Amino acid sequence: MKCPYCGEIDNKVIDSRPGKDGDAIRRRRECIVCGRRFTTYEHIEEMPVMIIKKDGRREVFNSEKVRSGLKRACEKRNISINVLEQFIDDLEHDLKETGEKEIPSSIIGEKIMAKLHEIDDVAYVRFASVYREFKDVNDFVSELKSLLSK
Repeated sequence: MKCPYCGEIDNKVIDSRPGKDGDAIRRRRECIVCGRRFTTYEHIEEMPVMIIKKDGRREVFNSEKVRSGLKRACEKRNISINVLEQFIDDLEHDLKETGEKEIPSSIIGEKIMAKLHEIDDVAYVRFASVYREFKDVNDFVSELKSLLSK
């Protein structure tokens, strides 16, 4: 590990402990040359989950896109941001736990809609209108009818 102060590679580990979330190891180091101390973190290298889009393109899963879509759907609704953040964390964890390297975007969209259906019907319909690409009022009415029949 290169010293951030003098650039020397020679250093020693003074202290090691788990990071605050338990997903990293925090190491306190001291440079042998200049004597200054610095902290490094060791993380597990994870392969990113690739999303297969509707048009066949592949892109890395981006929780920011999910967060943005959820915020828009939940705008002016009485839904705690903590609930949404926890859902995003759980979703990301579930996707990694599948062990799949590529996941169709449709699976993610359906998971989001199922969760929104539990949380708030208005947010659910808002998200569904974008996700399912409603073309006109009839699409809204159809979705609302199915929602009311449940």
